[in-house]
Amino acid sequence: MVTIWQHVPTLSTTRHERAKKVLSNAKLRLLRPKQCLYLSQTQRTFITRAKLAAMFRHTKAVLEKLRHVRLKCRQLPQRQRSTAAKEKALHYNAGQQIHSFTVKEVVAVPDLFLTAVKLTHDKTGAQYLHAARDDPNNLFSVQFRTTPMDSTGVPHILEHTVLCGSKKYPCRDPFFKMLNRSLSTFMNAFTASDYTMYPFSTQNEKDFQNLLSVYLDAVFFPCLREQDFWQEGWRLENENPTDASSPLVFKGVVFNEMKGAFSDNESVYGQHLQNKLYPDHTYSVVSGGEPLAIPDLTWEQLKQFHATHYHPSNARFFTYGDLPLEQHLKQIDVEALSKFDRIDPNTQIPPQPHWTSPREDHVTCSPDPMAPDPSRQNTLCVSYMLGDITDTFEAFTLSLLSSLMTSGPNAPFYKALIEPKIGTDFSSVVGYDGSTKEASFSIGLQGMAEADSEKVKNIIHQTICDIVLKGFEDERIEALLHKLEIQMKHQSTNFGLSLASYIASLWNHDGDPVELLQINNSVTKFRQALKENPRFLQDKVQHYFKENTHRLTLSMSPDDSYLENQARAEKEKLQEKISALSDGDKKEIYEKGLQLLDAQSKTQDASCLPALKVSDIAPTIPITPVLMSSAEGVPVQFCEQPTNGLVYFRAMCSLNTLPEDLKLYVPLFCSVVTKMGCGSLDYRQQAQQMELRTGGMSVSPQVISDCSSLEMFEQVSALQALNLTICDVYTACLSKGVLLSSSCLDRNVPHMFQLWRDIFNSPHFDDEERLRVLVMMSAQELSNGISYSGHMYAVTRASRHLTPAGDLHETFDGMEQVRFMKRIAEMSDLTQVIRMLPRIKKHVLNPDNMRCAINATPQQVSESAAHVESFMKDVAAKRKHFKAVRPNIIQRPLDVLSDSGPSRKLVNDPDFQPCYMKTFFQLPFPVNFVSESVRTVPYNHEHYASLCVLARMMTAKFLHGEIREKGGAYGGGAKMGGGVFSFYSYRDPNSVQTLSAFRRGVEWAKLGQFSQQDIDEAKLSVFSSVDSPVAPSSKGLSVFLSGLTDEMKQRHRERLFAVTHANLLDAAERYLCAGHKTCGVAILGPENDCIKKDPSWVVK
Repeated sequence: MVTIWQHVPTLSTTRHERAKKVLSNAKLRLLRPKQCLYLSQTQRTFITRAKLAAMFRHTKAVLEKLRHVRLKCRQLPQRQRSTAAKEKALHYNAGQQIHSFTVKEVVAVPDLFLTAVKLTHDKTGAQYLHAARDDPNNLFSVQFRTTPMDSTGVPHILEHTVLCGSKKYPCRDPFFKMLNRSLSTFMNAFTASDYTMYPFSTQNEKDFQNLLSVYLDAVFFPCLREQDFWQEGWRLENENPTDASSPLVFKGVVFNEMKGAFSDNESVYGQHLQNKLYPDHTYSVVSGGEPLAIPDLTWEQLKQFHATHYHPSNARFFTYGDLPLEQHLKQIDVEALSKFDRIDPNTQIPPQPHWTSPREDHVTCSPDPMAPDPSRQNTLCVSYMLGDITDTFEAFTLSLLSSLMTSGPNAPFYKALIEPKIGTDFSSVVGYDGSTKEASFSIGLQGMAEADSEKVKNIIHQTICDIVLKGFEDERIEALLHKLEIQMKHQSTNFGLSLASYIASLWNHDGDPVELLQINNSVTKFRQALKENPRFLQDKVQHYFKENTHRLTLSMSPDDSYLENQARAEKEKLQEKISALSDGDKKEIYEKGLQLLDAQSKTQDASCLPALKVSDIAPTIPITPVLMSSAEGVPVQFCEQPTNGLVYFRAMCSLNTLPEDLKLYVPLFCSVVTKMGCGSLDYRQQAQQMELRTGGMSVSPQVISDCSSLEMFEQVSALQALNLTICDVYTACLSKGVLLSSSCLDRNVPHMFQLWRDIFNSPHFDDEERLRVLVMMSAQELSNGISYSGHMYAVTRASRHLTPAGDLHETFDGMEQVRFMKRIAEMSDLTQVIRMLPRIKKHVLNPDNMRCAINATPQQVSESAAHVESFMKDVAAKRKHFKAVRPNIIQRPLDVLSDSGPSRKLVNDPDFQPCYMKTFFQLPFPVNFVSESVRTVPYNHEHYASLCVLARMMTAKFLHGEIREKGGAYGGGAKMGGGVFSFYSYRDPNSVQTLSAFRRGVEWAKLGQFSQQDIDEAKLSVFSSVDSPVAPSSKGLSVFLSGLTDEMKQRHRERLFAVTHANLLDAAERYLCAGHKTCGVAILGPENDCIKKDPSWVVK
């Protein structure tokens, strides 16, 4: 039920990354480890530790030459960072006063490699927590408890509006302008059900101080101009602002964002469930704003909400990283807190009165045309209110208990609800949710028939009774605790943000965040409780579930007239507003619309804002030494990294020999090959061993474009679940394949490779019932994901006919795959599919087509090499030799130091002919996702850097204003990657009008009416992405996956520095102008008469 409304959308690059789950996943990340951790692969030679060390020294010596590349810009001195930030923090003492703050507690948290320092501001009572950790990616966040009592969306609209200008920085939209004036690794704002958070992170100390100044002024001293309220919240305005005779309509960024959010049935259901389970206070309303209630909010109410909620006495500050705490405290006190006195904010949320008897309710939603089974679109869920989340150990126990009951094929509810195939998947809200003052647990099904409702209720009740009677196997409990151990050791690049999100809800209700961070204390207490009372968990189930009368059974069914009813209700609301207007009011609305349009069209003076300079950017990249070796003829890359005792394994498996008729089945193969059993293990035993011995094992399809040619690509499959930003290296030579990935503690390396060995040598594909369960879940997930990632589906489709890689991306990750999985899910007999899987396996899990990589500490690298060698010997014995399906295979060396060693095999498609195609997918959304993509140049081309800078500059200086500010879309812009320049919009009330905005953007770029400051800001924005932190587990992966070497990155870096005004004009004219471009267009959205009447569109 965690619903997070973000200031700007998280524009994910994969169909599985959903914007709404960014914080909800982070919130429990430490308690719910990812099922699949990072790309991994296997294969290496056994070599002695001495030999490995010698080879690494040689590699480092050669690559060290890059450090002395002569650049046009000067070498900058690097800030001397503390190597022991957490040790220094231990020197603080309780009672110590630092810049108007008093230290309350100092605690070492070795589990998370940090020291926690808790403070209070003397004058205002503001709470402060600092997590000192030797991590250069420093984070700041401030959160306020925000408790709306209506669904007008006041905290959400306020979150947008405070970022539109402040006392010290009065220019319009300083938040978006700072995106291009800093090297931030993260900037956003979030509105939850009961708090609003403003976080940012950066690796640059000066940048941290700049952003902190802007954020502090924004939240405590915002302008809150009426024009900003109209733009971000809602307004009545003429459909054409320059035509007073055009009809009045509702406009506003948040208004359209929430219309888009509630076009998703999962969001509709989750919101209703929370509102009805906690009906007596703030959780009974929609904090993000219900679209029909948003127009009831007034500007005065917005300002009043800020006055009562955005006060230091209602604030919680969190900082993280290796920067000195004293500087943070001084700046926060001087620039903000010293100007306030303590108040009683009176924002506490009272306990929800406990029901004396269970309740039931029903809601409706829109039918889903992409549902796996159109006749089964009902959802039913039983939700239980649990205890107060500030009881840290009880919350910890209930979270673990939730995982034991629902996670994986060995969980009781999985066996009882999923395997009988009553529904397609668990309900969208499932398991433990600690985002509200009192936690909840939910269990149910989606994709079920209405006739099965009573059956599902009975199964839920009976399963709870069975758990009370039988409890859980010790091995499952150990597997879950093993996951926790791995999660605490794994180093992510956004750990500070994860911590901020993890503690937010508990701290919001005055719980102890330091106690929450001491996870091992909870584990120890949990083990002791089990030892003292073997029925400890069963007693919890008895109390919180079987005997709990505060439970809600909520059902949801599709209504064919749902969208029509929504549209009619909005029309009635609009008429209600219009009917109350006099002619003078209408004239005033027209004049205010012109004033807003004029303000949006003016070039803004942002000179008041702080900014980094291009000269602040390091001229050279850090070098990542890797060692190339081989095992049984299979190339293996080793990368020594400080991985905290974890070993990360990846394997790339080429698809160059895969017959064309199997291509569409590859994503399905990847999703099921690690979930159907292998060797002597059935699928339940396999899942248990994976949880006990690894941090996750996964397989995913990959399409990797060549860095130098748009006609070449690599088709690979990968064992892994790692999110990598490598889309920028796609070109025309490409490789296609599968990526295998896993991780484990060093003590479990033999067990991890044994699991891969069984998957390679004897995977199970013959269990049709198990396959059907996995197919239905996959199809449901893809269908649900469209409303979150519609912009990416649009970009993928628009790029399809521009490059060979684009065509494969659509096949593996686009709407074609969504529709294909829907057809598979509708099959009554999966025999044909079962026959395909072993055929794919022969081509994919084949040592002839593999290369591997290991990231680990030096000691673990040498020990893992022996296991890779053994693994490869066992799987090589069953290798089969196949001819490549395509004749044009180009080989590229894997080792940057040797042209004679192993190579990547790329498919060259010289006959590929890009073509122009416009595609429209009609879907039951009230908003659109629009994209236009243009074929340009690959990564290594001299103009690639200019196009990257141009994309960022067009987004910031033109497209943002046209698409979001004037057009009312939640997001929009341009991006460069994979040899394709793509325009996009997200949750957009417009469709073909946005295409016109894209074209006007090109004309704007051609005119060249941008300054050197604009260019420098665009460069800063590009470098913030280029220099984003890389976790130890992911170091060296760019060269392993795509052949992108440090030398190539350095050359690209130099080209970015060198981009000029003339370069940008040339790039716009050469690649983006009509007559010089090959492009594709795609729109996902509601019925569109204009498009239907235009024969140039292909309507799906």
